[in-house]
Amino acid sequence: MAEATLGGSAERVSFEEAGLRYEVDGEIATITLDRPEKRNAQTFATWSALARIGDDLPEQVRIVVVQGEGPSFSAGIDLRMFTPEGVPGQGSFSSVAQLDNTSFEQRIEQAQQGFLWLRRPEIVSIAAVQGHAIGAGFQLALACDLRIVADDVKFCMKEPALGLVPDLTGTKPLVDLVGTAKAIDICLTARFVDAEEAFRIGLAERVVSREELAQAVGDKAAELLSTDRDAATATKRLLQGARGRTLEEQAAAERVAQAARIKALFAVS
Repeated sequence: MAEATLGGSAERVSFEEAGLRYEVDGEIATITLDRPEKRNAQTFATWSALARIGDDLPEQVRIVVVQGEGPSFSAGIDLRMFTPEGVPGQGSFSSVAQLDNTSFEQRIEQAQQGFLWLRRPEIVSIAAVQGHAIGAGFQLALACDLRIVADDVKFCMKEPALGLVPDLTGTKPLVDLVGTAKAIDICLTARFVDAEEAFRIGLAERVVSREELAQAVGDKAAELLSTDRDAATATKRLLQGARGRTLEEQAAAERVAQAARIKALFAVS
């Protein structure tokens, strides 16, 4: 079991207070958003907790599963953050708005760290998504490499409807997955994307019934663990860089990666 606190030396918050459960079982780590009474709404503490997990992730972990307790994956931002009172002990958007631009951007960057690490080459992250995945919830699912969804899933990028922009690293993977035009449609209408459409446009790798979701994720994790770890890491790194390279550059990257793999397999330094 991972340690149950997070945050800097000035303040340490339990995972329970942050609304998370975190367990490590061998090569699989499971992060559960655990505020079902709030539909797993997220706060500053949620994002700090996610970042801390990334910082402390044990080296043996190869698969990270992100899931939500209860009927929804995550309803997005805790709406108390829009009130003057905010979330007890965490403040509100109105208090953060008083910061200078540099400090404000640093605060957002800190929140983004909770999402960015899920894309590391040495792990594969899987979002197990049921019910609503709205705003920050949608972006958390997009931060993962794979999304296996229940047939009742409803994705929605709510931020523009609230006067905000998606800022938890979700815009790039969304465009990469569905293209610019479809991403504009999804974000600027703040409409719901159901399971059938999510699968059709590439947001979901698989759609199953709600009852089958846990088993489907477990099966996928087992399949992924059957691949050589170092080869999987090198391959994921190649795939992640492919969009930014020309065909010739990608071919060169493949040569370099393969040379390293073969030398490692035959113990040639």
